[in-house]
Parts: sequence; C-alpha cells; structure tokens
Amino acid sequence: MTRKELVCIVCPNGCQLVVDIEGEGKGRLVKEVTGQLCEKGPPWAEQEVINPMRTISSNILVEKGDFPLVSVRTDAPIPKERIMDVMKAIKETRIKAPVQINDRLIERPAGADCNIIATRNVKAVA
Repeated sequence: MTRKELVCIVCPNGCQLVVDIEGEGKGRLVKEVTGQLCEKGPPWAEQEVINPMRTISSNILVEKGDFPLVSVRTDAPIPKERIMDVMKAIKETRIKAPVQINDRLIERPAGADCNIIATRNVKAVA
C-alpha cells in the first residue's frame, strides 16, 4: 500500500489529507482518506490520485481588435495529461474581433471534453 499526502484545495480549510492507495498505474484504488474537516476532501483526493483534472487559462491572438489578445479558459476541467494537447490547439488559433465574454472560440480542442471560451470582451477596430 502507498501513502500520499495532499493539501486539499476544495475549500478554504486547506486540510492536510493522507490518502492510502492500493495498486499501481490505472489500477490504483483509494482505500482511505483521512485528515479532512469537511465531506468535500475525500472525493477530491480520490479524483486527484486516480484521474487528476485541471482547468486551463490562456490567451488567443485577435486580429483587428482593440486588444491583440483575448483571455480564454476551458469551460470544464480536463485530464491533466491532455493539457499540452489543448494548449497546442489554443496556440494555433487566431480569431477576428469582435469577441464577447463566454463566446465559444474552440469546440472540443484536441478532442477534449471541454470548449475554450472567452473571458473578456474585445471590440473590433477598423
């Protein structure tokens, strides 16, 4: 059995969690999570050990806009191992102004189960 220590990021408590893991690789199983002050810690710890997920924030180049870049993010977490693929799709994308907050700029980048959405407005300029 393997033991892993994590600091929970789900709520402001920042609990020091101890996760007991059985097995290796894709066959890992969480046997026990201790150290939590709320019920949110154990599910987060299990997901973090078995299949860590992340959201991404970045920028996309904008043509003919009042800003040269628009800030973007994923609209859902993606597996940590897919980050580089999604970032490559973001880097290869160019868009034309105007852009509105929450515009879907890339659908399912690199086949990931998310979309890339705008997090700021960019007005078109002549």
